[in-house]
Amino acid sequence: MEFGYTLLCEQTPPKQLVTDLVEAEAAGFGYSVISDHYFPWLEDMGHSAYVWSVLGALAQATDRIPLMTFVTCPIMRYHPAVVAQKAATMGVLSDGRFTLGLGAGENLNEHIVGRGWPSVDVRHEMFAEAVEIIKALFGGGYVNYEGRHFKVDSAKLYDLPDQPVRIGMAAFGPRAGRLAARHADVLVSDQPVGDVVRLFNDEGGAGKPVYGQIPIAYGTDYDEAKERAHRTWKFSAPGWKVMAELPGPVNFEASTKTVRPDDVAESVPCGNDVDHYIQAVQQWADAGFTHISFCQSGADHQKEFRTWAEAELLPALRERFP
Repeated sequence: MEFGYTLLCEQTPPKQLVTDLVEAEAAGFGYSVISDHYFPWLEDMGHSAYVWSVLGALAQATDRIPLMTFVTCPIMRYHPAVVAQKAATMGVLSDGRFTLGLGAGENLNEHIVGRGWPSVDVRHEMFAEAVEIIKALFGGGYVNYEGRHFKVDSAKLYDLPDQPVRIGMAAFGPRAGRLAARHADVLVSDQPVGDVVRLFNDEGGAGKPVYGQIPIAYGTDYDEAKERAHRTWKFSAPGWKVMAELPGPVNFEASTKTVRPDDVAESVPCGNDVDHYIQAVQQWADAGFTHISFCQSGADHQKEFRTWAEAELLPALRERFP
């Protein structure tokens, strides 16, 4: 397995995102992923920088660590032809280190363009068309496209990396898993969905990487870490079917008022017990994931996590999951 470092734009100022990754690269993390949001999940998070500006800075500030969006929605806030241009430029700037992670999005970030929020069936149709457009543009020629949801008129990318940017697609259920098996170079999920990984492998994705993410709250004081985990991750307690539909941070706050720190700690490793983190990774390994990134809670707790990870966590994980 490969172990990565998550940059969570919703909790961290943009300049710190860059310095965090420079230090994560030095600490030995194998790759990085970064969120692409217009809003934070909760008002208290307080940030949500434009990720594509940050990615350009990351490409220049680092030397070897792979970069990936986790994930970008190409169906409303961004037109897929523009996503293709941004991703191709990142492929050039990073000397081939960039992977374009894509997903069907959330109302939270897409409603801002005033087009409403489609049903999940329509979103999947839009997602499939968007990926077809992006892949066609990565081919280098002129692209014309007329689908049910998107049109492209004589588009062409003039700055392309030597090798096409890899495409990752997020999937949480069988429909998205089949779509990823047809179109993606990488499967992405923030849940250890072993059944979706098996479907992905059976329908054409066998041998391709599978990327997951574990939210954590490292700290030497377990109770403090648990409270921090609650502040950061309580928004995810309702599950993805609810998370995709809520329109704003205030709605996430209201929907999670009854979520307790102990509820969050059931799924978010807290404290500094290496074995606890190994057990969490084992669940993902058993589900067939090949890449796991860690998303540390709290912008002001990143450095202490990197120091501990370099000295203790990463060596233990590499011994357990060679």
